[in-house]
Amino acid sequence: MIITTQKPLDKILEMTKGFDRVFVVGCEVCAAECQTGGQPEVEAMIGKLKEAGKEVAGHTVIESICDERRTRIAFRKSGEAITGADALLIMSCGTAVQVASDISMKMCIPGCDTEFIGMTERIGRFYERCRACGDCILFETGGICPIARCAKGLLNGPCGGQSKGKCEVGGWTKDCAWVLIYNRLKELDRLDDFRRYRPPRDYSVTSPAREVVFR
Repeated sequence: MIITTQKPLDKILEMTKGFDRVFVVGCEVCAAECQTGGQPEVEAMIGKLKEAGKEVAGHTVIESICDERRTRIAFRKSGEAITGADALLIMSCGTAVQVASDISMKMCIPGCDTEFIGMTERIGRFYERCRACGDCILFETGGICPIARCAKGLLNGPCGGQSKGKCEVGGWTKDCAWVLIYNRLKELDRLDDFRRYRPPRDYSVTSPAREVVFR
């Protein structure tokens, strides 16, 4: 899931300066799970905007704003509430902001910061697990991603900055990804994968504005 954090209220209000009528858009999936843009957070934000003297033209919470079809339908249903708004406040990820902007042709204000692709352990605790690098090697590393979980993104084992399985980056509080990988591969009886040499990453597969088109 895409992990987001809600921007500070003063930052959001600063971005809404000059826009008197604001329409608020939330997301039922990732932002709702992160408690940054689900129905409760949208309703709370509406109250805060009103307290700040803003007129809220309306709101909608969409199952997946990143799905252009769903967002287009939701915006069509909202009709004049959106067309009459000066700006849209999007309480979701950066992709959602761009989708909403393309469809509405309105000024879209990001209400959240997009942090990473990750997993949730329990409500309020999220961990980065994927950098969407475009060249997945999880088969070779026992299902543990060194790109996302090694502070230095190393591909061929740990550096000298680990001690007793902990990483120097962050003050020895986090597990060394490559120690985790070694232990996992050992459990799976696949230590030959640990010894395998991996060439430097091909950054061309992560060039900007990537597209995936299924034929």
